[in-house]
Amino acid sequence: MSPAELPLRDVHLPPTPPWWPPAQGWWWVGAALLLLVAVLLWLAWRRQARRRGWRLQFDRELAAAGPATARVAAMSSLLRRAARRIEPGADTLRDEAWLRLLDGRKGQAFSAGPGRLLLEGGFRADLAAAEAAQLEPLARQRFLQLMAGRR
Repeated sequence: MSPAELPLRDVHLPPTPPWWPPAQGWWWVGAALLLLVAVLLWLAWRRQARRRGWRLQFDRELAAAGPATARVAAMSSLLRRAARRIEPGADTLRDEAWLRLLDGRKGQAFSAGPGRLLLEGGFRADLAAAEAAQLEPLARQRFLQLMAGRR
């Protein structure tokens, strides 16, 4: 047979592989992503559980304190214990240095606002319950920040 008479056929490519089931490497990638998501969800849940515990601790100690002066003293005690977490010896600070530490890097809610009540509020005989109530959300928020390690 001469080359012109040979029966030549066109090149046939194999069929494209199906998209399912994926190759083994994609299973590993998927498993790693699932593991990462699970770890991130667990960490978020753990952080929320800790914050819930700290809120509960704060509320229990204030509820057990009683009158307004005792509530202010309890808030001060809680804040001092929490301040030790971010700075050793912070619980021994006095006056303006203590309020500046509570103010943190931003704001002046303690040194120029209702937080000034922490300086003498626990010792005043005529402390109004409204003054202590005004300090409570501010102290709770700062307590949670200090317990979380944020300055």
